[in-house]
Amino acid sequence: MRIGIIGATGKAGSDIYREAVRRDHEVIALVQNRQKAAEKLGTAAEVLQRDAFELTADDLADFDVVVNAFGTSPDQAHQHVELTQLLVNSAGESKPRLVFILGAGSLTTGEDKHLFVDDIRQAPGAEAWISIPENQLKQLEYLRRVEEVDWVGVSPQAEFSPGEASTPVLGTDEIIFASDGTSHTTSGTMAVAILDEIENPQHVKTRFTVSDS
Repeated sequence: MRIGIIGATGKAGSDIYREAVRRDHEVIALVQNRQKAAEKLGTAAEVLQRDAFELTADDLADFDVVVNAFGTSPDQAHQHVELTQLLVNSAGESKPRLVFILGAGSLTTGEDKHLFVDDIRQAPGAEAWISIPENQLKQLEYLRRVEEVDWVGVSPQAEFSPGEASTPVLGTDEIIFASDGTSHTTSGTMAVAILDEIENPQHVKTRFTVSDS
C-alpha cells in the first residue's frame, strides 16, 4: 500500500512512518524539510518535499492512504482546521483514504460526559496552548459533516508522549484509563493502532480513540 504521511518528522508521524515501513508498505514522508526528514527517518527515507498547504488533488491521487500528523504552534492552531478542509476538498476526486490524528480534548470524561477540553482549560498555564485542543475539536466537528470522502480520526488519551508500543486498547469517544489507572498513549501505540486500521479498516467516517494497555 502506498502511504503518504504529513508531518512525518513529528512525534506521531515519525513512529507511524517507521511502523508502516516495518510492515513493508511503500511510505512517503510529506515534509517541508528534506534534511530534517533524513536526520529523523534515515537517509533511505522516501521524501516528497512540499508545504502541506500546497498539496494538490494530483499529489493525493498518488496515494492509497494519506495520514495527517500535522502539528503546529498555538498561535497557528487554526491551521488544523484549514489543512483538514484542504485535504478533504483535494481528495474528493482522487479518493485516497484520509487518516487524521486528533487531540484528546474532543473525548468525553466524568459521570456527566463533559468534554475533556473543559478539564484542559483548568490546567495551570493552559491559556498558552489551549488553542490547539480547541481547534482539534473544531477539526473533528468539521469532519463529522464530511460525507464525500473516506476519512477516519484517531485520538490519543489525556497524556500523549513519545514511547514504545504496547497493545492498543480502542474506544470510541470517552477517555480510557490504562492498567496503571492513568490515561495515556505513547506514539508507538498510536502507530500500531493506525497501521492496524489502515490494513484492516474498522472505522469509516468516524473517530476512535487509542490507549496504552
